Amino acid sequence: MPARVAPSAQRVPYTPVRELAERAMRMDGVLKLYFGESSIPTPEFIKQAACRALQENYTFYSENAGLPSLRRALARHYARLHGVEPDPEREIVVTASGVQALNVAIRAVLDPGDEALVLTPVWPNGPANVILAGGAVREVPHARVGGRYSVDFDALRSALTSRTRLLLYTSPSNPLGWVATREEQERLLAFAREHELWLLADEVYERLYWRTGSLGEPAPSILRLVRREDAVIVVQSFSKSYSMTGWRVGWLVARADLAARAAQLNEYIVSHAPTFVQKAAEIALEHGEPELRLMLQRLKENRDLALAALRAMPRVTVAEPEGAFYLFPRIAGVENAFAFCLRLLEERRVGLAPGSAFGAGGEGAVRLCFAADRRILEEALDRLAEFLVRL
Repeated sequence: MPARVAPSAQRVPYTPVRELAERAMRMDGVLKLYFGESSIPTPEFIKQAACRALQENYTFYSENAGLPSLRRALARHYARLHGVEPDPEREIVVTASGVQALNVAIRAVLDPGDEALVLTPVWPNGPANVILAGGAVREVPHARVGGRYSVDFDALRSALTSRTRLLLYTSPSNPLGWVATREEQERLLAFAREHELWLLADEVYERLYWRTGSLGEPAPSILRLVRREDAVIVVQSFSKSYSMTGWRVGWLVARADLAARAAQLNEYIVSHAPTFVQKAAEIALEHGEPELRLMLQRLKENRDLALAALRAMPRVTVAEPEGAFYLFPRIAGVENAFAFCLRLLEERRVGLAPGSAFGAGGEGAVRLCFAADRRILEEALDRLAEFLVRL
């Protein structure tokens, strides 16, 4: 029998977002709103910090859990923003990106055959990592109540089985822009405690929070509510808040036993995040607030522009995002979001992500990232409006 690719690897679906983007990359003049990144390059002071770190020979191995100095900086970050004090030695692990934090966290809590409840629509890399770990995904779509998304706790209970080990949610949400309220966080935590589940919170977009009058205030972290013995994991990244998508550095905060195992698993995946990048990440935490607030002001203006434009388009309904930098409009009559996005790409050179890529509850919608340069965003919205009128 010829050698073959493992069936377990073949079960991981290729994301339609990347499939569409690969097509767009072979075209000229595409207005790209499908990826989740800002058009703002990494601030100069962070790049200079990486250069200094290289000159200072931060080119050797670090601890699997990351440089102690970065973990201490992260602990100070949580104390300042959330009033909580994770132990930098035992409860914080630096990873080579937020998605790698998801990977080691999920591998540390799931055995093959175990199941994970996942609130959807959601960034597909979370569910994909469940499948990579040999687990099964049970999708639970967000409910739409009173103009905003919410958690359907009845559906969560119905999805429970004897094999359920994990509950994964994202707040602020990619792609919905939903942010868990304190009451929703309390109920999610109580649900996990009651059913002895690990609760995994993706909080990568915590600084992109619009439900407050003060830009820069973080979205509430689940860590504000937990006890040290709780089976809770938070995954995070420098990518969105500091325009560091290409740097690939993130972290997780978790109960000490989970954090220790995640650090050990790092050894067999990447060993550790690049050492000079970790030093640059320290500087991002210590000096990044002014640049962050400038970015947030620009994003807020783009958000308001795109929201108003979409609400003026025919057959479009869109919820006001509470966080992150996405809009998730639903388009009446669209039954195949990928086909819609492909046609929009080919005919009008506008790249959006199909809502179906984000799991149950996503079909019939598209995701638009409003973090692009304003001129690109305005032109893309104009082309989308014209396309919908013709349609």
